[in-house]
Amino acid sequence: MYTPSHFQVDDIQTIHAMLRRHPFALLVTPHAGDLHMTHLPFHLDAARGERGTLEAHLARANPHCAALTAGAESVVVFKGPDAYVSPRWYTDPAKNVPTWNYVAVHAHGRPVTSDDPARILKLVDTLTDEHEAYIERPWNVDEARAHAERLAPHILAFEIGITKLEGKFKLSQNHLPANRAAVMQEFGKIDDSMHREMLELMRGLYAEDGKPR
Repeated sequence: MYTPSHFQVDDIQTIHAMLRRHPFALLVTPHAGDLHMTHLPFHLDAARGERGTLEAHLARANPHCAALTAGAESVVVFKGPDAYVSPRWYTDPAKNVPTWNYVAVHAHGRPVTSDDPARILKLVDTLTDEHEAYIERPWNVDEARAHAERLAPHILAFEIGITKLEGKFKLSQNHLPANRAAVMQEFGKIDDSMHREMLELMRGLYAEDGKPR
């Protein structure tokens, strides 16, 4: 991923926090002349490995399984918030062009697969509990345990020990404080989750006047 130095984030804790907040990612694996791509929710086990380990599962009917079983080097692409930035917001619109602020993380590693039903069900339990935690009346796999056990043979679990993490947080770092302040002000006028999160990230870097904290 092309990442100019002013947009590069190397802090693992910051990157891990983004992966947890946006766990639905794109798995990309080259194999036998094809490029397999599958959208999946991932569980991050930050305690395993120097950079953490990603866990997920997919249907055995998916041709991507052959690539994973072969252990082909893969990339998991996580996308954080993004937002359009208008030159109109800058102090000198005539000397700027439209751009986009965004967050992206690429996690590299080789997949290791498992067809162990117990391990598959444990992973399903983990992913379910993570995302049901926000539901008013959380659902648990135990409510459909027999059905889940019947599905397990049709699922392939895998994990990817992360060997390389690339974090790109493009948050107007290459602009003057006045421009950053204006962008934050404009983001604050747009009431949706994407702009709220982008504003939250920028406020973590800059004061209201756009100067670094």
